Amino acid sequence: MVEPRTSLEGRKILVVEDDYLEALALSSLLEEVGASVVGPIGWAQEALSLVEQGEQRVDAAILDVDLHGERSYAIADALALRHIGFIFTTGYGADAVDRRYRDHPRCQKPFDSRMLLKALSALE
Repeated sequence: MVEPRTSLEGRKILVVEDDYLEALALSSLLEEVGASVVGPIGWAQEALSLVEQGEQRVDAAILDVDLHGERSYAIADALALRHIGFIFTTGYGADAVDRRYRDHPRCQKPFDSRMLLKALSALE
């Protein structure tokens, strides 16, 4: 069971996940703790456009590393340029993440909800 409220309350979290059920679960979890979900978005180019256009506020992001066979690193770069923290999620081990991103927070799938929320809260 997740605590009803966390430091994520009122924050806008971009969810970039290509698995529909996973995206729904993440969205539900975030809404349960009071965050607002931006997305979810399942395609790299769509997420990149959203970040680059900057028309919607994003306080933090959860990025699946592999989106329909395309890596989410361009999205990560765009977020970093805007000083927006992000967490990678992946079903693969740490070696699957490009070397230059290995210092960024990462949650292994299937992930523990509490650990994910803790990692997101630490991005503040």
